[in-house]
Amino acid sequence: MATQARSPRERYREQTRSEIKEVAVRQLAAGGVESVALLRIAKEIGVSGPALYRYYASRDDLLAELVLDAYTDAAEAVHAVDTEGGGRAALHALIRAYRAWAVANPHLYLLIQGTPVAGFTTPPETVLRARSVLGPFLPVFAEGRPLAGLDPLLAEFQIWLREEPDVTAWVAQWTGRDPADPVAAVALTGAIMAWPQIHGTVGLETAGQFTGMGHDPATLLDVQTTILADAFQLR
Repeated sequence: MATQARSPRERYREQTRSEIKEVAVRQLAAGGVESVALLRIAKEIGVSGPALYRYYASRDDLLAELVLDAYTDAAEAVHAVDTEGGGRAALHALIRAYRAWAVANPHLYLLIQGTPVAGFTTPPETVLRARSVLGPFLPVFAEGRPLAGLDPLLAEFQIWLREEPDVTAWVAQWTGRDPADPVAAVALTGAIMAWPQIHGTVGLETAGQFTGMGHDPATLLDVQTTILADAFQLR
């Protein structure tokens, strides 16, 4: 079925919303979340304050869309990685791609992973967007043979898989595994373990906390990735 052509009004609305977000992202990059101001955005794009509120009812509405866009950008960076062959090489490639995106876009990274904005509630779709970022990690860890020390965590994730249909569907989408299959829990455990490890290092780096410490954060993250790959005995 052919896509229905958008009316001039719809195209104008879409273009204006895009301009608003572009200015908001520049403000975010210049001064963080607190610098994002609807009235200043309205002035920059040449519309009145009341006119701008027809596109975004509040700053929180605008921030919600920026959060979703940031997760989408991060997911695109990770999904672009060639993971053919799997194993630790694929894991290193995925984590390096995510770090590269975060370092290139620290304002977007800190928007989604930094200090929560007071009074701001992320939209429900945020969970799905975050899972999209982690999705490519699941088939990589599905190949793993976790060391015995990971058994307590594996047991907890096996329960989570059985009790949470959304998680079951997410893991199945990326691995093709039924929740009763032990491989599904291995994949989930690895992906979730990768998440805080990535953000522990990348978060400190984007916030400038490694300045003057005498090491390259990329090297630190590579070593941490190797240790994680060893824990799952990835080839």
